[in-house]
Amino acid sequence: MSPPPRILVVGSGGIGGTIAASLAQLHAVDPSVVGLPTVLVRRPELARAVRERGLRVVGTSEAHGRPAVIGDLSELDAPVDLALLATQPPQVEAAARAVVAALADDGALVCLQNGLCEERLAAEHGDDRVLGAVVSWGASVVEPGVLERTSSGGFTLGSLQGEDRRLAGLATALSCIGPAEITPNLRGARWSKLAINAAISSLGTLGGDRLGVLMRLRFIRRLALEIMTEVVAVAQVEGVALEKVSGTLDLPWLALTEAERAGRGPASMVAKHAVLLAVGTRYRKLRSSMLRAIEAGKEPAVDFLNGEVVDRGARHGIPTPVNAATRELVHAVAAGRERSSVETARRLMEAVPGGGR
Repeated sequence: MSPPPRILVVGSGGIGGTIAASLAQLHAVDPSVVGLPTVLVRRPELARAVRERGLRVVGTSEAHGRPAVIGDLSELDAPVDLALLATQPPQVEAAARAVVAALADDGALVCLQNGLCEERLAAEHGDDRVLGAVVSWGASVVEPGVLERTSSGGFTLGSLQGEDRRLAGLATALSCIGPAEITPNLRGARWSKLAINAAISSLGTLGGDRLGVLMRLRFIRRLALEIMTEVVAVAQVEGVALEKVSGTLDLPWLALTEAERAGRGPASMVAKHAVLLAVGTRYRKLRSSMLRAIEAGKEPAVDFLNGEVVDRGARHGIPTPVNAATRELVHAVAAGRERSSVETARRLMEAVPGGGR
């Protein structure tokens, strides 16, 4: 029998903290599945809280575990098999460079970030060093050492190479948090999630409220549809076969047709708005991680979401005016030139083709 994987979690925010707590709890119950996870914590006060009380998860699911805690990678006593990168996207490349030397010979970096971070890391470290984990649930920090799981869900795992034997062990370990499915089409899964996040995270940043509140506004839903429509157009020209999100959300169907944009598809538009209302209900407690980053004085991830779409669209001659305006407004909020409010989000309607008829 192969030894259980040694896992390092880099980042102890909502996602990283929840994963570390759950894996540590799993290890305590069945150490044959996963080794005691190690979590890298840079902030001394948080490291002290985790060492003293462990990590506790409340909300839609609960967990309490005591992972090993290090403040520097030099404290690792052996190479790790999997380094789960749970930083914000703007920090992922630096995190990967710092941790890659701590990997075992056949170890891998695992991207948990939204966006297309696997491609960025593979360009520097090689396809064989990178795995992807698309996260379909949310969590936030309540206080040092306490995380709130705000929605249920699991993971879609994959490799840019297609099949990868390491994915099975990763799926087994992560299934203590939610269903962990392996896909041969990681790019398709990532682009579909990119479409969702480019809308939800960015509009949540501009609107300044939780998703359940914002999705009750019709113009927010229309903006979300416009953003996702542009993402789908760019993905298709790049030859990406989009996967359904959580097995149900069909992005090519959700994308607006020219007739719908011109106001000639009332029945289909009602159906698409209904889908977004359902998403808002399911993830009603979700608050944009990008907005939390701005509030903490950190760089927002908008260039990895809407910016990625705008830049790739420009290469192919695909117009992406709503994503471009979104990126600009998010940067204005981060710089203090604008404030997060429904009124700020409403200004995006100026970029919608035809004014959003």
